[in-house]
Amino acid sequence: MDFGWIVIAMGDLAWLAVAFVLGLLSRSAGLPPLVGFLAAGFVLNLIGIASGDMLQKLSDLGITLLLFIVGLKLNLRTFARPQVWAVTGLHMTLVVLALGTALVILALLNAPSFSGNGLYQSLLIAFALSFSSTVFVVKVLEDKGETASLHGRIAVGILIVQDLAAVAFLTISGGMWPSLWALLVLLLIPARPLLLFVLQKAGHGELLVLCGLLFALGGAEIFELVGLKGDLGALALGALIANSAKSNEMAKTMLGFKDLFLLAFFLSIGLSGPLTLEAVLIGAAVTPLVFLKSALFFGLLAAFKLRARTSLLATLNLTNFSEFGLIVATVGVANGWIDGLWLIVTAIALALSCVISAGLNVAAHRIYARHRAVWDRFQKAERLADDQPLDTGGATIAIIGMGRVGSAAYDNMHQLYGDTVVGVDIDPVRVERQHSMDRHVLLGDPTDTDFWNRVQAAHTLELVMLALPSLAANLAVLDQLKASSFYGRVAATARFPDEIEVLKKAGASSVYNLFAEAGSGFAAHVAAQSPSNADT
Repeated sequence: MDFGWIVIAMGDLAWLAVAFVLGLLSRSAGLPPLVGFLAAGFVLNLIGIASGDMLQKLSDLGITLLLFIVGLKLNLRTFARPQVWAVTGLHMTLVVLALGTALVILALLNAPSFSGNGLYQSLLIAFALSFSSTVFVVKVLEDKGETASLHGRIAVGILIVQDLAAVAFLTISGGMWPSLWALLVLLLIPARPLLLFVLQKAGHGELLVLCGLLFALGGAEIFELVGLKGDLGALALGALIANSAKSNEMAKTMLGFKDLFLLAFFLSIGLSGPLTLEAVLIGAAVTPLVFLKSALFFGLLAAFKLRARTSLLATLNLTNFSEFGLIVATVGVANGWIDGLWLIVTAIALALSCVISAGLNVAAHRIYARHRAVWDRFQKAERLADDQPLDTGGATIAIIGMGRVGSAAYDNMHQLYGDTVVGVDIDPVRVERQHSMDRHVLLGDPTDTDFWNRVQAAHTLELVMLALPSLAANLAVLDQLKASSFYGRVAATARFPDEIEVLKKAGASSVYNLFAEAGSGFAAHVAAQSPSNADT
């Protein structure tokens, strides 16, 4: 088989090798592989490899697929929350004013590389640095299984509002306004039943993959034709079929393709321009400003009545600069508004901020638990209805994660032990569905330190069954159980053999391999339904 087309597409086989090695080292250090991919881009840049058109096209495809998948999991009600639109507007305004003022002062002081910036240039640079990375945050949330959590939904909502602001800037700066035909995209809304019909008929195999690509790229192309940003079209198509019976399956099916193409995006950041010592030093000096953004996010989210924990976790997700900042800087350089140096500075600051954010997100729950008293000082007395600490109400068995496996486990345990069984899930849509089936399921984050502390204080819970979709999510709950000194039994599920020992070392009493033991469960089911057993 000839793999030459892959080598051509990626420019050189060395790109894949460097990205793999550094991604593996990053994972071994406890950081997401994407940190290694960012580093790979800079390493390739240093050895003289330039970014090509094909790499940029693959990068664009990765972002399009990413936003389509974000749309598939989007709940439009999130945007109606002032914790999203008001916090985003206030945050961007304050950050642009604060950073812009700082840059103007540096220019007035004739600081090297800043002296050529006037008020307009300083505000544009500050605007580019005000965004947080949609690509990075969504990837981290997916890896941790926290996309549907309240803090995850708030973070993604803020990111999308920021992205819309970037789209507006690009439209105005390019002098290209959407055509009157743009109103026709509203016809996609009544077309939803047709889209869902096609999605249902696509089945579960390769047609589902092709259907996903068709919807994502088709939505992008439709929006481009009427003068709108293509990525926004992919997001809109995903949101249009979100919360349907097949949307979650499609999102899982498309993940592998999205991750592959996003590799090109992370490489392209390091390859965005020639590295100079001056750019590296300024980028390193700019990077700590990300903590100013973080402090402001935390203060605003807490002021809008989110719990300290929810505010902190959303803030840590957003502690980075953005690829949209690179796009804004590129437009500024192309139009001669800012010096080309600032494009490289933005790329360096973005990469370094992602490294910082990755480390913070790995330790996010420990950071909250260790300094809880500090964070709680900023918490308002009034709480939002969906941001309350969980109360199991005296239950003795808790099923954590109410997907297909968790739901089946709940039904069997409820049949054996009655109303002493409770389910917990992070996804509000799934919880509503469970309620419609008369299951006792609580909406909440199973990695919540406050929840497990309340459980321990009540001393009623005897068994915790973890049916979460990823190893990282299961390990996060096990960490909280260990921190709260939970002495009951903990059963966990694993998808791969190498996860079993990891879960046991983390504190699981027993681990059920979903794939390896599925045959045993199937045989037991058939045996129970056999005529001989029916007679007895």
